[in-house]
Amino acid sequence: MLITGFPAGMFQTNCYLVAAEAGSDAVIIDPGQDAAPRVRELLAENDLTPVAVLLTHGHLDHTWNATELCDEYSIPAYIHAADRPMLTDPGLGIGRALGAMIGDEKFREPEKVVEFGDGEAVELGGMHFSVDLAPGHTQGSVLLGIEVTVPADAGQPPQTVPVCFSGDVLFAGSIGRTDLPGGNHQQLLDSIAAKLLPLPDDTLVLPGHGPQTTIAQERAANLFLVDLRAPGTDTTIATDRPKGRHGL
Repeated sequence: MLITGFPAGMFQTNCYLVAAEAGSDAVIIDPGQDAAPRVRELLAENDLTPVAVLLTHGHLDHTWNATELCDEYSIPAYIHAADRPMLTDPGLGIGRALGAMIGDEKFREPEKVVEFGDGEAVELGGMHFSVDLAPGHTQGSVLLGIEVTVPADAGQPPQTVPVCFSGDVLFAGSIGRTDLPGGNHQQLLDSIAAKLLPLPDDTLVLPGHGPQTTIAQERAANLFLVDLRAPGTDTTIATDRPKGRHGL
């Protein structure tokens, strides 16, 4: 499995490329502002053929170059229906004040858009991605999951490691902001409790901003998740936590 990523644009949004191996089909996740040139370089360096753009949510810092890349390679963009309107009107997700940074730039959907369904499995390039709706940062935020097989090493058998592309739902040591249109802090906490905390400890979390982390690390050290537990436990969700603020 080949997973590579890099930060792009003024908000340093992480864009990822995922492929079964070099020389195969690939998906592009969250190509934000100024991501396209580096995406092209990575595709060429690894002899990859893009087959789709996957968007964890509709905020402009994650979608800015989506249409450009989709048009160039004649591939579809996948996004949840609740966030789809932001592809043509980014101001819906960032509000009037932040919308001023767009200036007179016009946006449109890619030629082909596929809407994610909650709980569905998407097969692209021979890879299987799980899709879980996790509203709170936006109403259409999704978590994209995939299992990666780590080759045998030093006499140890191959291991399967779960990977979650968390968008702006969960970061290393933080959570997504909820002060923009469509954001809801309690809903975000509920989503994290229901969809992320039940994942295995070794789940590798690749967020929309900042460094990678694991579910175990965030359970142990993320102050935004104090007293937060997966459904079915006796611990109630506290409400006196700091508010997340990271990217758009």
